[in-house]
Amino acid sequence: MKRKSAVLPPLGSHMSIAGGVDKAPARAASVGCTAMQIFVKNNNRWDGPPITEEQAVRFPEELAAAGIAPENVFAHTGYLINMASPKEDVAAKSEAALEDEFRRCFQLGLPGLVMHPGAHLGTGREEGIARVAERVRRVFARLPDGPTRLLLETTAGTGTNLGAPFEDLADLLAAIDRPERTGVCLDTCHIFAAGHDIRTPEAYRRTMSHFGRIVGFGNLRAVHLNDSKHPLGSRKDRHEHIGEGHLGDEAFRLLLTDKRFARIPMSLETEKDKEMTEDRINLERLRRLAAGAGR
Repeated sequence: MKRKSAVLPPLGSHMSIAGGVDKAPARAASVGCTAMQIFVKNNNRWDGPPITEEQAVRFPEELAAAGIAPENVFAHTGYLINMASPKEDVAAKSEAALEDEFRRCFQLGLPGLVMHPGAHLGTGREEGIARVAERVRRVFARLPDGPTRLLLETTAGTGTNLGAPFEDLADLLAAIDRPERTGVCLDTCHIFAAGHDIRTPEAYRRTMSHFGRIVGFGNLRAVHLNDSKHPLGSRKDRHEHIGEGHLGDEAFRLLLTDKRFARIPMSLETEKDKEMTEDRINLERLRRLAAGAGR
């Protein structure tokens, strides 16, 4: 009797947009990606040059040539955005930047834009959540209807960052109260650093049951696949290559063979050289793990 082949989730990596966003799909294809994450502008600046009409037209054409389904591509916001900040100047810049990034995602037809919920800077969880919700709703009010959801990312909980307890994400989604325009991105390194263990079948079941009960798998739209340089509960956001950190192979095998994740696009965010050698190694390891094999 033949064993049924495993359903392989869409797997990819964060790709550079050097030379234009339309250059990213070919880079992804060169390492065998079936999913992809990108920035839609310089991630360490508040603004940037616009996406040209030519780039916007070429982007879906390049995706088709790369064999990457548009629904498996998502963006990540710039790192300066902090929608929970009590500082009005930072808040105003964050709102403007988020609106701009949404419009860029609309141009490209992206289904999701991942954002760290933000840091309340000592003013308290409840105030931070309220600020994020109010500001996100204002951004949504200024935007036309579009294909892109805001995906709130799980975080390691460093400092005053929101998003380490799953309850933070649930409360943020409830406060924003726009279920048709929001969702969640789960980062394996971040949840582990926040204290959610997934290294054994029992720990994995416990953590994912908690996630499903509090956040709901219906809200899950993207996954970041990163091992962790630091141990469980460290609150340190430092990514490591797959199987080389404190999470180890078993955590990724459990996730990749979990039917609830079968159609969720997944992206690496690990360091790599110009030839993207590490992407090739990590993706091949993930495929073997998804097939139930070892390294």
